[in-house]
Amino acid sequence: MSDDNNRPNAKYNLSYPDTAGSTPEGLVFHYNRERRLAKAPESVQDIYKEEKKSRFGLFSALVADRPRRMLFFMVVLLCGLIFILSTLDFFDTSYMLEGNKIEITGTLFEGTTIVIVRKTVKNQEFYTGAVDIAVSVSAENADYIPVFYHRIFFTMDNDEIYRFAVPYDSDELLMVLQTEKNSLKISFKPE
Repeated sequence: MSDDNNRPNAKYNLSYPDTAGSTPEGLVFHYNRERRLAKAPESVQDIYKEEKKSRFGLFSALVADRPRRMLFFMVVLLCGLIFILSTLDFFDTSYMLEGNKIEITGTLFEGTTIVIVRKTVKNQEFYTGAVDIAVSVSAENADYIPVFYHRIFFTMDNDEIYRFAVPYDSDELLMVLQTEKNSLKISFKPE
């Protein structure tokens, strides 16, 4: 219940009742984006240009710009190189002995080395019988090189594992596997 005459600025006309949104000087007080952007510099207009939104695609996200393209193709190249090298058995640490694939590993344990020999049949004609094994430390590690002898027997099984302990705790061991016809010389590092 206030009276308009009690206001401190009652003598002042605060609005233009006859002009619906514009002043007598021609100023317009509503916001028009298109008119504002039409007067803006070209760099601002480029920012506000509406581009067609593309659908999400995994491949297009991977090759969206130059750094991503380079990274994507480098990963593809490295995967292809690893596949080719593994297909050619470049990473294979096994040996062949008369149709048998031999993998040799060793584990150091309290002054001894536990040697593990894994035999897998690779060819249809493979050796079965006695295999003589001679193990010694490498020549750089000792002046006198004692030799440890052991014998295992390959059977008709496709996969076999043989374990035996040798009295060496050297960083590198030399091993000779001897069958009736062939021999295999191996140097390996126990873990």
